[in-house]
Amino acid sequence: MGSSRTRSLQVFDTELSADTVEWCPLPQYAHILACGTYQLQKDDEKNPSRIGRLYLFQFDQQQSFIPPLTEIQRTDTPAILDLKWCHTEMCGRPLLGMATACGEIQLHALRDTKDGRCLLDHVSNTELGPNRLALSLDWSTGRGDSTDLRVLTSDSTGSLTVLSLAEDNLSAVAQWKAHDFEAWISAFSYWDTQLVYSGGDDCKLKGWDLRMAPSSPTFTSKRHTMGVCSIHSNPHREHILATGSYDENVLLWDERNMRQPLSETPAGGGVWRLKWHPVHEHLLLAACMHNDFHVLHCQQATDGNGGPCPILASYILHNSLAYGADWSRLPLTGPPPSSPPPKATPASITLEEPKSHLRIQYESPTASFDTSLEDEYGRYVPDHATAVSAPAPVPDVADNSASLSCLLASCSFYDHMLHVWRWDWRPETETQSGETGPSL
Repeated sequence: MGSSRTRSLQVFDTELSADTVEWCPLPQYAHILACGTYQLQKDDEKNPSRIGRLYLFQFDQQQSFIPPLTEIQRTDTPAILDLKWCHTEMCGRPLLGMATACGEIQLHALRDTKDGRCLLDHVSNTELGPNRLALSLDWSTGRGDSTDLRVLTSDSTGSLTVLSLAEDNLSAVAQWKAHDFEAWISAFSYWDTQLVYSGGDDCKLKGWDLRMAPSSPTFTSKRHTMGVCSIHSNPHREHILATGSYDENVLLWDERNMRQPLSETPAGGGVWRLKWHPVHEHLLLAACMHNDFHVLHCQQATDGNGGPCPILASYILHNSLAYGADWSRLPLTGPPPSSPPPKATPASITLEEPKSHLRIQYESPTASFDTSLEDEYGRYVPDHATAVSAPAPVPDVADNSASLSCLLASCSFYDHMLHVWRWDWRPETETQSGETGPSL
């Protein structure tokens, strides 16, 4: 039988509510982690202020008897809604983009210090417009393409903005109204960066061709039944797109046919962020708000075999809304630390009949809305509330790998916690019938 284990390596109190974490994707800086926070100050109820803090950490697994994560910088900022590293260097330096509550996209450049550490230097601010919050951003560089660097961002007015980067400065080249309410998420198609996607609180997923008039989307999907808040293009496999929503479902799509998803996986919580693994094309990390963090195996779905994606692992040690999550490219060496066996990940997700009144409220990190979902009996019942069995067998994650060890980071909102953890998976390699599959 195979095995799948998640283990906490370190927990850090961010003091302010934590909502976004990003490992640097550049190999020489893969040990660098950024974390952004968001805090609504209600001292003045008519004009509440939103403050934030940007943390920079470095991870060193070689230190003995010392926690591996070390804080190396903290910077007070406007409240941060999203962070994304550029996947390529600009002028020889890594760049971190930041979407803020004051309607700006900020750029910070990473530099090496004389003592062998790194620091972020503020480079520039670009305003998206008055009276708006910048909610998300994505770089066009998801597959390592450094030509024509651009940033796509979405905001609280429902607008999208495309920004062009030249010499550390961003300038807007297009802006248009895309959604009726907050545009929670925006993303490039990494295989054709003239194609972009957006999701909004109007429950719509839309596609756009930057070569065409932005007033006309290439498609509009209402397949999600609540606000669309996460989108990620698969950087390893062309045409594969993952989307998530407050409706608690992860949908996988073939970009060539957006009328019907390839698969639908109930995640048990609003899907705030989705991240494809930086190396293994079938692994998808989901931050599921009220239902922790999960790793999905998507091969059968992306191969066209349909059905929900099995959950290989769950990290359940946060005590608040699961918002930020990311994979590190840093290879882990040595055996995992000794720890008690975690609660086993079930092979199926069953939404049981509630025995008492159950009320779940979904809150955006901007606190701009508060939605309660109940049936006529006052019970919370998400769409498609059925038991979902994990299909088997699931192939190995790589042609010749006997096991996989991954480093991840995640953060939760109201308890203002950042967790660094590892996931070790040893798939079932052979059975008497010669089939392969994981142990869930």
